[in-house]
Amino acid sequence: MTPRLTAEFWVHAYLARLRLAAVPAYVTARGDATAGAVVVKLATLDGAAKAFQRSFDPASGARVWVVLAEGSEADVDAAITRQRGHDRDLWVIEIEDRAGRTLLDEDGLG
Repeated sequence: MTPRLTAEFWVHAYLARLRLAAVPAYVTARGDATAGAVVVKLATLDGAAKAFQRSFDPASGARVWVVLAEGSEADVDAAITRQRGHDRDLWVIEIEDRAGRTLLDEDGLG
């Protein structure tokens, strides 16, 4: 059995990776330190946003990032608020990047 990283460890490692790439990011909601799920919100600073959550690819069984919501920043914030209403252990990371970089497609972030 492969050991699982805690949610808090993953969040801190992800924030460090973003910092190294000069991508501004902040934790806007802390979830459960050990097993909380993570949502990454990308605000492109033009009024638009996307939120990503981890899921499993049914074909391969691999962990992948999928779009939870996209549109106006207000609509994405509302979707995240609804998600937090269902899952109080949810971590929310907000990225502010005009270029739309999340680094979620890099190896090791699935």
